[in-house]
Amino acid sequence: MSTSPKAGRVVVVTGASDGIGAAVARALHMRGDIVVLVGRSPDKTGTIAAELDAESHVADFADLGQVRALGAELAGRHERVDVLVNNAGLIAGPRRALTVDGHELTFQVNHLAPFLLTMLLRRQLSSPGSVVVTTSSRAGAVRAASVVLDDLDMEHGYDALRAYRASKLANVLFTRELARRWAPMGLSAAAAHPGMVRSNWGFSGPPAVRFVMRSPFRLAMRSAERGADTIVWLATATPGKDWESGGYFADRKPARPSPLADDQALAKGLWERSEVLCGLAT
Repeated sequence: MSTSPKAGRVVVVTGASDGIGAAVARALHMRGDIVVLVGRSPDKTGTIAAELDAESHVADFADLGQVRALGAELAGRHERVDVLVNNAGLIAGPRRALTVDGHELTFQVNHLAPFLLTMLLRRQLSSPGSVVVTTSSRAGAVRAASVVLDDLDMEHGYDALRAYRASKLANVLFTRELARRWAPMGLSAAAAHPGMVRSNWGFSGPPAVRFVMRSPFRLAMRSAERGADTIVWLATATPGKDWESGGYFADRKPARPSPLADDQALAKGLWERSEVLCGLAT
């Protein structure tokens, strides 16, 4: 299996100021990639950037204006992006919260923002061999996970776990549709489940999630480095040889997504509605 990076590859990692994202950035930096960090916290992002002597950008994915500014900054600085790791994400609290753009918080941060950033970097990702890896979760593969095209912002029956499951299924649907639509330009896409990781994820979530993340069970969770492993593998192995584009992976192997992941009409509908919600539809 080939895991050696091409010389001078440009790799953008979102959610890189802590946890899995920081571990991905460190691992790819160690392999010789030019890592570009994106984080929400200026202090945390700056600390990792100083450690790696890496370029960094600050953007809050709860504000699509900041995502657009980020896309413009990255496009202005880089002629190409060889790997985009869409890792930033969250689980919101028990009460439905809206972003400044008027979207349900979990849906926007976990799906709309990475969708928009990927679309804004289309030219940079157009070199053959480019890869987009999106951090999903097994939560999106459970039977209860669903994406309702007529209620993407979950105005009806909001529940924090339901919103999170929907957003993680959306990550897989986006990956499938991205692989299909952008295959002609040589891009490959994958979604990854990192496992339960000892990180700051979940601390802003509903009480049940906060309880688990602070409980003794935390000691049995994976380290950030182990959680990052499959993402790093997807970013460094060879698409078409070591893994198939459009797939969903865990522990460096194909994993079973939700049956809805194979619904091509749902994936197409999500893509088209996401274009409208991000102001990209023509």
